[in-house]
Amino acid sequence: MRERLDAIEERIASACARAGRRREEVTLIAVSKIFPAAALEEAYALGLREFGESYVQEFEVKKPQLQGMPEARFHLIGHLQSNKSRKAAELFQTIQTVDSAKLARRLNDHGFPLDIMIEVKLSDEEAKHGADPSELPAIVEAVRSCPQLTLRGLMTIPPWSEDAETARPYFVQLRELAAPLQLPALSMGMSNDFEVAIEEGATHIRVGTALFGSRRKP
Repeated sequence: MRERLDAIEERIASACARAGRRREEVTLIAVSKIFPAAALEEAYALGLREFGESYVQEFEVKKPQLQGMPEARFHLIGHLQSNKSRKAAELFQTIQTVDSAKLARRLNDHGFPLDIMIEVKLSDEEAKHGADPSELPAIVEAVRSCPQLTLRGLMTIPPWSEDAETARPYFVQLRELAAPLQLPALSMGMSNDFEVAIEEGATHIRVGTALFGSRRKP
């Protein structure tokens, strides 16, 4: 894992250099879904502090095994169903996949302070979740009216492709949506395309396979 992390850091540094950005402007989120607690502990020992999980129920089982990671912060990056919102609010510090005003208010009502990102759907893929761009102003207003929630920015997942350049228009669009709303954080880019995301302004990149290796279903 140390070698894989070093390779990721080289890629981040190169992308930052091309974009005229500082490395500190980019937060690396280790996407640890489906991997066991031991993998997270190894990543933590290497200095990583931000972790992304996609499934509330999976992380509910995993988190009690992570007592040796007191500085870790956990991001929910998978779709959140309303009936799992209370458990998500208990388990995570950041919810990156808020896609409606209703879900925002429900999270707020649980009484846990949370950082929030709004997931935006920019592709036509039926399997993708997220708010339509036209819904953003109303959701932003709802989140900002919730005292327990702190709105950080926007998140998106473009259609997967082996060609990272195909993701660039989606990253550009997310940045352009965030600007008039004064949202500084952009969670975009994964193992295969995070350099392009950094070039287009990503502040958070979500890296799983490049760090942990290929996932194996339990």
